Amino acid sequence: MLGMKVSLRVRVSAHDAHYAGELVDGARMLALFGDLATELLIRLDGDEGLFRAYEAVEFLAPVFAGDYIEATAQLTRIGTTSRQMRFEAKKVVSNLRGNAAPSAAEVLREAIVVCRATGTCVTPRELQRRPKELYMPALPAGPAPSSEAIVTPEGEPHLVITAAIVGAEITRAQTPHLPITAHEIADEAARCREAGAAVIHLHVRNDDGTPTQSRDRFGEAIAAIRAKTDCIIQPSTGGAVGMSIDERAEPLAHGPEMATLNCGSVNFGDDVFVNTRPQIRDLARRIRKAGSLPELECYEVGHVEEALALAREDAISSPLHFQFVLGIPGGIAATAGNMQYLRSLLPLEATWGVAAVGRHQQPMTELAISEGGHARVGLEDNVYLSKGVLAEGSAPLVARAAAYARSVGRTPLEPDAARALLGIQRSVR
Repeated sequence: MLGMKVSLRVRVSAHDAHYAGELVDGARMLALFGDLATELLIRLDGDEGLFRAYEAVEFLAPVFAGDYIEATAQLTRIGTTSRQMRFEAKKVVSNLRGNAAPSAAEVLREAIVVCRATGTCVTPRELQRRPKELYMPALPAGPAPSSEAIVTPEGEPHLVITAAIVGAEITRAQTPHLPITAHEIADEAARCREAGAAVIHLHVRNDDGTPTQSRDRFGEAIAAIRAKTDCIIQPSTGGAVGMSIDERAEPLAHGPEMATLNCGSVNFGDDVFVNTRPQIRDLARRIRKAGSLPELECYEVGHVEEALALAREDAISSPLHFQFVLGIPGGIAATAGNMQYLRSLLPLEATWGVAAVGRHQQPMTELAISEGGHARVGLEDNVYLSKGVLAEGSAPLVARAAAYARSVGRTPLEPDAARALLGIQRSVR
């Protein structure tokens, strides 16, 4: 029963309008979530139970009279009496306004998420009418009973959050919160550490804000970060489109604990990010020589296959850690199906995470978190906290991911615990 979903679809009527312009009160969405929670409790416990509290509520888009709302709830955790749930409401049909006729409406080509929430319900033990074995997963078939205990594996309870705080593409014109100097980068890294990040994915810039792979610039930034925080520092060897392999490898001179390894070429917006097979193997050799753990950056299905080929060739060593980069124009789309297929290609012992760009960052990283993966957030991939609202640095994006993780029963790791999980053998301070 864990992971069970229920849904409903309703037309919001004029009776629900509470404000001028037939704007509907956000409480209407919470009422839908309450009905869904009740259904989940009935299916699980045979009792309506009690809604104890919302841990988080986000109102993301307006709802008007005449809109059709599709709301869903998913059971994310079952305790002795507590039941944690995740809720989402999407607008699927919109009543048109403006110069259209009052009765005009349209089916939206892409549903609009209007509200998200997480909450906890309680069903007292004495009211639970269904025996525990009916909703707990059965043990798999196995050998005859013996003195050895049978243990069923559970999903990864711990989470590594990576903060991508600079990037190579974002500019100060897009957000004034982009850190550029070594001092600014270190301050932002410390804020992200406080918010829940264990890894700092690092690019650096020249004084004018242009991207650079200068070993001196990286040295300044790495030293400044190490003076302020114990985070794992993960320099990019991707750099920026058009850089040579020698340029891209410059940060490896500092022997970082991790470094990215891009596993194939991809259309990158209107450009091409070139990573030929010989270049990939060249960078893999350099990363190994530097004593760094490679994070395998995969923008397409073939990139996962190439990473697995590198492992078979012993060009990279286990443990393997994959990063699925979703939603880059020209790369694989940011969809649940794509993420789940990429994950299905990995060996069981591999770890994986998701980075997604723009508006896809929050839903895709939250999906990864809910399914046992890890997450990268930050200004490199997305400058907005919500529609039209700039994030004041990467730390608020980290804090939101950490809060979501805790709401679904996962614990953001401290840097040393993340080192142990990822298989990093040493700590550079």
